[in-house]
Amino acid sequence: MTRPGKIISALILAAVIAPILLILSVYAGLFGHLQSREELLRYENAKASVVLSLEGSPIGRFYAENRTLITSGQIPDHIRDALIATEDARFLEHSGVDTRSLFRVLLKSVLLNDRSSGGGSTITQQLAKNMYGRENKGRLSIIIAKIREVLLAYRLEKALTKEEILTLYLNTVPFGENIFGIEEASQRYFAKKTENLKPEESAVLIGMLKANTYYNPHLNPENARKRRNVVLKQMEKYGYLAVNEGDSLCQLPMVLYYSSAGEGGPADYFMVQVKKEVENILKEVNHVTEKRWNLEEDGLTITTTLSLALQNCANEAFGKHLTVMQARLNQQYSSGTAKRSLGEISDSLRKVLTTLHAGLLAIDPRTGAVRAWVGGINFKTQPYDQISARRQLASIFKPVLYAAALEEGMVPCQYLDNDSVILSGFEDWSPENYDHSYGGKYSLAGALVKSMNVPTFSLFMDVGFDKVDTIWRRMGFTFPLDNTPSLALGTAEASIDEVATAYSAFANGGYRVTPYSIVSVKTSDGEVIWQNESPGLEERVLTERSVMLMNAMLQKAIREGTGASLYSVYDVSIPLAGKTGSSQNYSDAWFAAYNPGIMIVTRVGASSPAIHFTNGSYGSGSALALPLVALTLKKAEASPELNDILYSPFPDLPPELAVLLDCPDFKEKNFFDRLRDLFEKDETIYDPEGKKTVHKLKSLLERLFKK
Repeated sequence: MTRPGKIISALILAAVIAPILLILSVYAGLFGHLQSREELLRYENAKASVVLSLEGSPIGRFYAENRTLITSGQIPDHIRDALIATEDARFLEHSGVDTRSLFRVLLKSVLLNDRSSGGGSTITQQLAKNMYGRENKGRLSIIIAKIREVLLAYRLEKALTKEEILTLYLNTVPFGENIFGIEEASQRYFAKKTENLKPEESAVLIGMLKANTYYNPHLNPENARKRRNVVLKQMEKYGYLAVNEGDSLCQLPMVLYYSSAGEGGPADYFMVQVKKEVENILKEVNHVTEKRWNLEEDGLTITTTLSLALQNCANEAFGKHLTVMQARLNQQYSSGTAKRSLGEISDSLRKVLTTLHAGLLAIDPRTGAVRAWVGGINFKTQPYDQISARRQLASIFKPVLYAAALEEGMVPCQYLDNDSVILSGFEDWSPENYDHSYGGKYSLAGALVKSMNVPTFSLFMDVGFDKVDTIWRRMGFTFPLDNTPSLALGTAEASIDEVATAYSAFANGGYRVTPYSIVSVKTSDGEVIWQNESPGLEERVLTERSVMLMNAMLQKAIREGTGASLYSVYDVSIPLAGKTGSSQNYSDAWFAAYNPGIMIVTRVGASSPAIHFTNGSYGSGSALALPLVALTLKKAEASPELNDILYSPFPDLPPELAVLLDCPDFKEKNFFDRLRDLFEKDETIYDPEGKKTVHKLKSLLERLFKK
């Protein structure tokens, strides 16, 4: 043989041997692990974990890949037909690789550079690619990946039935927009389950597999319609549709019921809390078990404490009330002094600054179970959760002070002075009542019911900072108190969840609870891997006597005081106790209401305290915050499934405690009171540290002349 002949022979031999060696190398795992038959049988798609409400309704999901798995019985025949007709006409005949299509691709695509011949991959090869992906490190890596997919396709065909391969493929294939599997695609584009798809709708989804963006029916409807018709014609060509049927379906308009992934769920802020709690639970579970559970991949079922019925009532209340109040605040800052206060701020920033934010939390005070959690006005645009935001409490603080007084043995009929007081050493600061009134005396109950500031300050002076601070911490507040005179009027800061925790002690008989959100965590097969076994009351923080008296006073605040519109205007009928709060200049509005079965707290205000309503008609707790609770509860009263949550009456007061409330809220001072005033303190003076009071006594003559 001549030298050129030897060279040619060697090249031919190398061309034959090299591919064989490459295939053997891939088979042997020299280019990476090749999954065995047993591993293919154990393969599981990453599955989204589903979060359920207390009623068992889905409220959200956690996933690495947005996927919902379905069984072969949930897949209509026309989906299988469309897939086979379009992607792999000889699927039912080959054993994983269609050699006829493969040679066609080699001839046309490689030798003739004709890209119209298709890719040549079977459904089984595409499944192998979807299952394990590809590493793109140049031309050789693509060749190796193709060989791997061929080898895996043969193994898949031996390990699984054709039906199982089709089902696994349809559960695995991506449809763009970060959704995987036919079920999620069906829900996204047609708002229905896969089993309910029509043939023309199935054709749209199968058509997307060629290029899921170019043929996306939402983004490119005309492309998708043309591709749908190609799929229908393929079904007709291979006998899956009659000729007349195929033509008729092609003439139909393409109708979508698109559901954007960006659209929020009913409890998006709550879902953030759920994720935190579940991840902590799984850390504990994974520490003591061999299985390492993954929230975003293992398809867990998480049952929560949230009542979707109550949550929807709260969501509706937010939309109804805050829309009106936002329009009023916008009007206030569109002209006059309020507009000038914002200076030359551009329109977009002005809108941000004048946006009203709000949060609402409802829990079961007996256990701490979260029943409703609305953390803001729009999770997508305002993701910061108002439930944990710390703001000035205003009069919501007062029940803490009054609880401290009751714990010291004081009684609701003990009277407090309503006289003007000037505090030297604090720039002559003086507490003022909401209506600027002075004089006379208020009972302890009357002062709380009417939310009077001057008598409350007098009570603070009698009880003392240390005792108030002790009760504050025992009830679950974490922000340290400052020993300043204005503390009595609510300058302390706290969050909505802390207020809900603290007030729950009033509702449940005096015990501390910790809010929680998770009832159980189960596998996709229903196996319980974690169950909340011990929710409920913790340590006692208030005596039963104090709690019963406080409940009686705060029920009166709802019937006759600052919370009266709950009944008189909004026609709520369930038994409730509660308290409003309006911080300085109406920067924040608060309302808390409860009975032994429900504790609900809300706060409304702009992000900066400098932005606020200029009058109490719009900015007070009773005008701005209370309606959110009132509208929520009124709507909830019409839901029979919420009766057990809402209708929980307070226990009757025993006679020996009822008599302690049998007195008028207000009385004028009698002759002896006025005479005593002539000889008592005129000014209250604090030392430089504000920790000690000194009473300055003036002579009777000085007082007479002063009068």
